Amino acid sequence: MNWFTSFDIPNASSTISHQSKILSMGSCFAQVVGSKLESNKFDVVTNPFGTIFHPNILSRLLNHALFKDSLDESGILEREGMYFHYSAHSHLVGKSKEELIQIWDKRIRQTQDYLASGTHLILTFGTAWIYDHQEFGSVANCHKQPQKQFKKRLSTLNEMLLDLEVTLGNFSRVFPKLNIILTVSPVRHIKDGIPENQLSKSILRVLSNALEKKFEQVSYFPAYEIMMDELRDYRFYKEDRIHPTSEAENYIWKRFSEAYFSKETQGKISEIQKIHRELAHRPLNPESDSHHKFLQNLRTKLEQMGTEFDFSKEIQSVEKTLRESKN
Repeated sequence: MNWFTSFDIPNASSTISHQSKILSMGSCFAQVVGSKLESNKFDVVTNPFGTIFHPNILSRLLNHALFKDSLDESGILEREGMYFHYSAHSHLVGKSKEELIQIWDKRIRQTQDYLASGTHLILTFGTAWIYDHQEFGSVANCHKQPQKQFKKRLSTLNEMLLDLEVTLGNFSRVFPKLNIILTVSPVRHIKDGIPENQLSKSILRVLSNALEKKFEQVSYFPAYEIMMDELRDYRFYKEDRIHPTSEAENYIWKRFSEAYFSKETQGKISEIQKIHRELAHRPLNPESDSHHKFLQNLRTKLEQMGTEFDFSKEIQSVEKTLRESKN
């Protein structure tokens, strides 16, 4: 008996390989995708401005990167001796205003580089709810400032669509080879309320569909739909009942792999995952001859695969363990 409803996901017209250059931006699920790409030795930059939930803020940041904009100092704020900006997550932080500006400029250059020479841009939309600051306007993060300074509202479809149409239109002209993958985050924003979360996700899904129809280089990956239908059970959520479990994340990653990776790339990922499992092995007796031989063989494998992938950190770790086992 089949205990869940599955659905087909078309194979992507532009696949991702280990020769691809990828930028993943958006909600915390963008971080999950980026981390899995990185651990499997893809060339990826993830959330250079921190976690960004709203499409309009993503659009604003992409435009800043496109035009190499300087940081708007009117959005800088200080809290407990640290400096933040309303256009970015709290991960973008400096010990001084000058340091924050330097970090911003560095992230702008990095993002622009990945857009200019990249092959894929993954955008994960988290929510259509947004906070407007009474002076700065729409913000990426409230940075624990008094609630009275902000007004929460639901963005309209037209508001987000017009904004992203301009941004992606610019991208199609400046970066014609860049493939854009849209997805709606499976993370539940239930602090907004259950009905409010569903309303928000519905708007984001319609937004994604409209952009996919308008731009040839845009495709949609149904992460949200996988969570809602194929994984329709609270056992696939963590204890907070908001975030997918690692099992759910791995299943969504598997479906993503099937849609966007060739059989050859999937085979290479299997080899890399085998290496990860061997690196995670914990011996009964770390000083035994058999474990020493195991480490030597593992180092040889890493050196052989190192001609194609960067395993320098892993090789250093194995060599350190070998040295320690000799002492």
